[in-house]
Amino acid sequence: MSLRLRTISRAEHLAFVKGLPSASHMQVPAWGDVKSEWRSESIGWIDEHDRIVGAGLVLYRQLPKIKRYLAYLPEGPLIDWFDPDLERWLQPMLAHLKAQSAFSVKMGPPVVIRRWDAAVIKEAMAEGHAKRLRDVQASWYEPRAFEVADRLRRGGWLQGEDGGAGFGDVQPRYVFQVPLANRSLDDVQRGFNQLWRRNIKRAEKSGVEVVQGGYDDLPVFHDLYVVTAQRDRFIPRPLAYFQRMWQALTAEDPNRMRLYLAYHGGEALAATTMLTVGEHVWYSYGASADHKREVRPSNAVQWRMMRDAYALGATVYDLRGISDTLDETDHLFGLIQFKLGTGGQAAEYLGEWDFPLNKMLHKALDMYMSRR
Repeated sequence: MSLRLRTISRAEHLAFVKGLPSASHMQVPAWGDVKSEWRSESIGWIDEHDRIVGAGLVLYRQLPKIKRYLAYLPEGPLIDWFDPDLERWLQPMLAHLKAQSAFSVKMGPPVVIRRWDAAVIKEAMAEGHAKRLRDVQASWYEPRAFEVADRLRRGGWLQGEDGGAGFGDVQPRYVFQVPLANRSLDDVQRGFNQLWRRNIKRAEKSGVEVVQGGYDDLPVFHDLYVVTAQRDRFIPRPLAYFQRMWQALTAEDPNRMRLYLAYHGGEALAATTMLTVGEHVWYSYGASADHKREVRPSNAVQWRMMRDAYALGATVYDLRGISDTLDETDHLFGLIQFKLGTGGQAAEYLGEWDFPLNKMLHKALDMYMSRR
């Protein structure tokens, strides 16, 4: 059966997303408002009964000086990725985007290839043989994901880099997730390592109080975020970005974005943002002060977010990106080490894929980005 593709309204897009158990927070209509430097469009796949059976948020970034665009579907589109006839989904999309003056298409299929349980990763680290996650035997894998990758390659799609900066914000291929489905909160906490459990208790005994904040608390979060950026050597986003994010996402759904702050002695020491779509909850941004780290505000705020995610009916608490390094000397090792303490799972997605609609412009963009 062939599928048609057309621009759909925000209401149609949101209704489709609400009918799914989960979807990326970057594939809801409001995300287009957050990324205000891009033009956005909601697209829908229509079956022979005129029903919307797939949807995607497309972000368009114009090339300097010419009316040609990079079309980007971050962690999308939301289609049947395991359909053996994947071309019936992708061909109409490419034709539509080409008509919109796109010179290249970038997408991130929301398909998990494999997962590694925390115990498996810890064992590999203790033995010291594996320097990367991909060198460790996975606890679970999805055989159909490899078929999807083969279909994409045969269709002319090119696999992107594993991460790093790009023309768009390149999304992480490896993430860390804590499964919540069919588990009690006690079971979730028992999965934490001793250090995490001890740190949560220390925060409680020290009188750390975690509260849910609102729009007016964003400057408090941002002050801590700037401190974190200086400490971890990255360029912070401006306060206006988080204010826009809050307004856009909470207008779409009051629970879409939440802010949490950990206070001790009346002083904010840590703050985080949390995003929710369906049964999937993400720890989005985290920030903490340089001092009073011994009262463990970051562990306290994570535990509060996990409990609230559980109360919202989430099946997964997603701590977002990690590197796949298991090398203790790598500066990114601390990220996986901290998240590993939750006892969750590392997951590998299919990564991002590019389709050059205009090979010359696509290559020119690649060369431009490599020089930056």
